[in-house]
Amino acid sequence: MSEQSSSQVDRIKEAYAFDGPSITLGGAVGADGDAVASEAVVRLPLGSMNRHGLVAGATGTGKTVTLQVLAEQLSDAGVPVFLADVKGDLTGLATPAEGGGKVEERMTGLAQEWEAKAYPVELLNLGGHGVGNPVRATVTGFGPTLLSKVLGLNQTQESSLGLIFYWADQQGLVLLDLKDLVAVIQHLVSDEGRADLKGLGGIATSTAGVILRELIGLSAAGGDVFFGEPEFETADLLRTTPEGAGVITLLELPGVRDRPVLFSTFLMWLLAELFQDLPEVGDPEKPTLVFVLDEAHLLFDDASDAFLDAVEQAVRLIRSKGVGVFFVTQTPTDVPDAVLAQLGNRVQHALRAHTPNDAKALRATVSTFPTSDYDLGEVLTSLRTGEAVVTVLSEEGAPTPVARTMLRAPQARIGPSEEEVVRTLVAGSSLSGRYAEALDRESAHEMLAARMEAATRAAQEQEAAETAAREREAAPAPGGGGGRGAGADADPGRQDAEGGILEQVVSSGAFRSMLRSAGTVIGREITRSVFGTRRR
Repeated sequence: MSEQSSSQVDRIKEAYAFDGPSITLGGAVGADGDAVASEAVVRLPLGSMNRHGLVAGATGTGKTVTLQVLAEQLSDAGVPVFLADVKGDLTGLATPAEGGGKVEERMTGLAQEWEAKAYPVELLNLGGHGVGNPVRATVTGFGPTLLSKVLGLNQTQESSLGLIFYWADQQGLVLLDLKDLVAVIQHLVSDEGRADLKGLGGIATSTAGVILRELIGLSAAGGDVFFGEPEFETADLLRTTPEGAGVITLLELPGVRDRPVLFSTFLMWLLAELFQDLPEVGDPEKPTLVFVLDEAHLLFDDASDAFLDAVEQAVRLIRSKGVGVFFVTQTPTDVPDAVLAQLGNRVQHALRAHTPNDAKALRATVSTFPTSDYDLGEVLTSLRTGEAVVTVLSEEGAPTPVARTMLRAPQARIGPSEEEVVRTLVAGSSLSGRYAEALDRESAHEMLAARMEAATRAAQEQEAAETAAREREAAPAPGGGGGRGAGADADPGRQDAEGGILEQVVSSGAFRSMLRSAGTVIGREITRSVFGTRRR
């Protein structure tokens, strides 16, 4: 090792020797790419992991293996992990690695302990797309503010959607799935619905049409199965095993790679729910939960400005709840600048520079790192698979020197587990009894249909009663008397008809549903406002 490399290694050794608990990423490599300096261990403080992070690099450079190492180390430290498994190859975390060969060679060079082991894994999917238990959210639980961001509504349309939610809540019309919301909107633009909204302001037919079209698009993108019951509880992401290991929750997404809107919808809802449910913890010794989002560009491709603002606010605010978010993507430029600025921990794998756009992305990536003794432009194009340049936030919140690092090998299998292992995971899940089967209880769609049916039947009975009364009045009175006399005051047929109508309406399911209130929208919207997703 050259004198320059030795000096760099010494600085790295000192800078990454943290006092508090940390996870181990690997060992420093000399600046010229020569032997690993096993004494210079590259670590990441657990207390800094709620400051968020980025794992980037070209295809095939080892990003997925790196996020697997992160998940394993966090689990061993007792921190629950949420992983968005877009490619479907992270189920290997449930199977011990085979070891030997290159793994043994790498870990011997790093002089770090290694043990083949399986990790506690929970499998989820979005509304039934893929293996595992389905994750669902109710429309009421999602709320008009977040839904407006996902639908890309303007301010007027967002206000109208908020009015729709408010009216439904006041009427006790529970919004569980998208067909409930569609039914309410269609009712409110009907003649009867316009009368219902009198005093609250109306909804323009054109605005309702835009909202309905966007809802149909969301439904086609997978929202029809994502929205519904039973609603997923965020506490199920925060579990540890009896032995104290953090449970790694894998959201299996191979079936929705072509439906990024569904993934974006889920992510924003989940972050909002976590912000609402978790207490303020400031900067804990270790995070409450760490998100690792693979293929992060899916979140941002073609996203509206409102959605990007919502993601930025989510990332900025969620750290106070002890939640860290790590984005995994090809280049830092895939992540909006406002979000990138909040990612204090960086693991950068090799980049290519084969085209002018590649060269531009390389220069942009170099500019995002702290000043370094390395020629980062050269190093980033010469990194080998499994190597990365690393900088993290120290326990005091200062960025550490950039370290060229040989990353440690995962202790679980690289790649997917066998199908039998996956089936066993799903069958043995403690969540299956609560989430496996969809529920379809009475909600706004059925309530409005029942209300219309009752109103139609009441109108028909009223018309029949009036017809019968007219016929009785027209008939000659017994003994030749006139048809109008004392009988006008005592028409038992008419009274019975009117009494029957009233009794029928009062006892109908629609009327009783009106008296029940979901009572959830207003409270959730207060939280949405604090969370920063309400338009001001």
